Amino acid sequence: MYDVVLLSMAEPEGGCCGSDGCGDGHSDAPRPRVPVLHCADALRAAGARVETVVACSDTEIDQVLARLDGPPREDGLTWPDADGKTRLVIAVTDDGQLRHVLRRLVRRYAPAPSKRPAELPAGRTVPDLPALAVLPIDAAAVDFAAQLGLPREPAAVAAAVLGDRARRLDLLRHDGGSVTLDGVLLAGSTEDGQPVQWAGRVEVDDAVLTDGAEPLLAVAVANGSGATLLDGLPLLTAADPADGVIDVAVAVPVRHKPLFGTPRLRIEVRRARGRAVSVTPRDAQVPFADDGVSGELTRKRSWWVEPAAWAVYTG
Repeated sequence: MYDVVLLSMAEPEGGCCGSDGCGDGHSDAPRPRVPVLHCADALRAAGARVETVVACSDTEIDQVLARLDGPPREDGLTWPDADGKTRLVIAVTDDGQLRHVLRRLVRRYAPAPSKRPAELPAGRTVPDLPALAVLPIDAAAVDFAAQLGLPREPAAVAAAVLGDRARRLDLLRHDGGSVTLDGVLLAGSTEDGQPVQWAGRVEVDDAVLTDGAEPLLAVAVANGSGATLLDGLPLLTAADPADGVIDVAVAVPVRHKPLFGTPRLRIEVRRARGRAVSVTPRDAQVPFADDGVSGELTRKRSWWVEPAAWAVYTG
């Protein structure tokens, strides 16, 4: 039987950890303690040895992930144990928390380029990361786990992590040192919700979707389908988190002047797919949401896909 660690990114009595570290405790999300306890009870009932851990720092997360390490290697690399008996459940309130754990996994197991071992899969910078089970704190949330059709109730999550079925998924890495699970939407808006135009160069492999000379409304860089809507307009409709490519779309405002009548503004959407994408903003700051975590792009950023790099237990 397996040892199972239930890792929660939130304090049980009201304090919380944000998507990329400790938050301020002012969250309206459901309290995590109840589903975590229910999942732990279901695991114990199935015979598993269970430990619950509340982590509010990278050090505490890393201490949990170290339990997934394999035996020492001759080359000195830290590598996941493909035959390990420890399994991990991540209790999350949003996609950003899941992304944060994956980022720590990548940092733990990605070898330096000078130490790349021969057995590392082609087109990858990380080995096959250990499979995870995801326990959504809000069972009704529309999140990445929902996109994947993963079990959401504590008992179903417990059954999944003790089972033998896992689905391998692509991972987006970028040159800022982080990872993306679902997708990034680069777009800004005014206080009343009107889109703000900006400019930037967008390249997908060898194709240029825009050279930076024309205005943009949005750029979607997608692994899944959750970050691809612009004011209700679907920028991408068929992104697959396991197909080995990145889906990219740019939304360009185009003024249409009919022979008769008033000129109208329409949105032209250009799409491409590839292994890598770069966005070079011409504006000083471009707002974005990366797996639901907000930020501002101030310089060129490049993403690339790591095919089948991580995995989730599916039940």
